[in-house]
Amino acid sequence: MTPVLQCVISGLLMGGIYALVSVGLTLIFGIVELVNFSHADYLMVAMYVAYGLFTFFGVDPYLSLPIVVLFMAAFGYAVYQLTLKRVLHKKHEIQIMATLSMMLVLQNLALMIFKADYRSVRTAYVSSVLHLGPITVTVPRLVAFIVSIAVCLAVYFFLTKTYTGTSMRAISQNNKAAQLMGIKLEKTYCFTFVLGIAMTGIAACVLVPIYSVYPTVGSTLMLPAFVVVVIGGLSSIPGALIAGLLVGVVESLSAYFLGSSYQQLAYFVLFILVILLKPEGILARRKKGV
Repeated sequence: MTPVLQCVISGLLMGGIYALVSVGLTLIFGIVELVNFSHADYLMVAMYVAYGLFTFFGVDPYLSLPIVVLFMAAFGYAVYQLTLKRVLHKKHEIQIMATLSMMLVLQNLALMIFKADYRSVRTAYVSSVLHLGPITVTVPRLVAFIVSIAVCLAVYFFLTKTYTGTSMRAISQNNKAAQLMGIKLEKTYCFTFVLGIAMTGIAACVLVPIYSVYPTVGSTLMLPAFVVVVIGGLSSIPGALIAGLLVGVVESLSAYFLGSSYQQLAYFVLFILVILLKPEGILARRKKGV
């Protein structure tokens, strides 16, 4: 039982990482209705920022979180105003091409500037391990899990208890009615996109001690993140958290019982089952309007 329990704990920790990466993507898709294929690459940019602050200024990745978040918020605002704002009300094919183009631009710029080298952050706690009886937990993954839970709760509280959050939920449910009630659609879209991109800064700061930084690092996390968003219900923050934990556990147990080569197969089987049995996701909200 101990190896299975260890797999479950490891899966929950990994699922927390998936949920953390998925939250910003869920916000952008659920409210702005933009399938942001470049989301992984904003995460990559944020990880390079955290890496640079550690390498050149000696700022611990966890302590650099406010700086990285502010940088990514400003970067997200610039990208929205210069590119995405112009395609937001265009056909979905145009939006997809715009985000895919942004993905290629960011990846190739990173490749030109930093080359394809893997760069790592080495702090005193990178290899630290906690022993909880027969279970071992690495400190960076535990921190990432705790931050993931805290971020999901904070975003959920923001969406349900604040005026701005209520406006965002109103737009996600019926954007025409929300406009009639005086909610400014374009400003809310901009704020949501900036918030979603800023959250990649949070994810980057807790992931840098775990993952090496390279131009396509975000892509390794984005495939399961998209699966998490769909399983969770596209616009549901609690759904993203639950789905992230579920995907992490399924991935971990499948690696233990079937082998590591079957990890992706296992959560894609789960993905297909959810699509067949509950295509709107486990905690979805219906949207009205255009």
